[in-house]
Amino acid sequence: MRTHWRDHDWQLLHDAPQAPALHMALDEVLTDAVATGRRPPTLRIWEWAGAAVVIGRFQSLRNEVDMAAARQHGIEVVRRISGGGAMFIEPGNTITYSIYAPASLVEGLSFQESYALMDAWVVEALGELGIRAWYQPLNDIASDAGKIGGAAQTRRGGAVLHHVTMAYDIDAAKMLRVLRIGREKLSDKGTASAAKRVDPLRSQTGLPRESVIARMVDCFRHLHGLSRDTLPAGELARAQTRVREKFGTATWLEDVP
Repeated sequence: MRTHWRDHDWQLLHDAPQAPALHMALDEVLTDAVATGRRPPTLRIWEWAGAAVVIGRFQSLRNEVDMAAARQHGIEVVRRISGGGAMFIEPGNTITYSIYAPASLVEGLSFQESYALMDAWVVEALGELGIRAWYQPLNDIASDAGKIGGAAQTRRGGAVLHHVTMAYDIDAAKMLRVLRIGREKLSDKGTASAAKRVDPLRSQTGLPRESVIARMVDCFRHLHGLSRDTLPAGELARAQTRVREKFGTATWLEDVP
């Protein structure tokens, strides 16, 4: 039977900055914990310890990323467990969050319907910040000024993972040097065009990143209920093990199923 947001006891995780590979592992560990009932449904706000490119589960590393440019700029490249496209991350310039929910929350919904459901609260939060935002199928959050963020989703066992990266600010020139999204876009005109397509929250709100996150969390709490939690040592240890065995390995990064 399908459940609703308020049927669950939502927890908030917002911890110290973590390395990109550990974030990938935490997504898997926490999704599995919710699937097996070891953890209540959870909203996790990410803090990044370093710059990263995050590629989707089914993407080709060679096709998506210029690894030489990534190394030159000190950018770690990692692969997540969900599908979707590559994301360019710099600490302080992005707002990233994950929702780990029981599969019952999206039971009977198509992927498009579940994306819309999972993004509705943040669209409302952005509205409170004065941004006319909307869910744009399949996996974008858009505004009149341009794309704000992109989502990805996967369903594992008895849980669904939905995560979103939104641009608070962006170095479009660096992004285009690292991502292979069309080298013709490396011209000044192309760089300006890329920056226009992704319109950062900083320019749209004029607020510090922390204030935007606080408004988002307040909106989620008002709509669905939310209690503060901390990451248990056991979950962190499991994630660190999965970094060593999977997410930090070349085998995982270079794999295309």
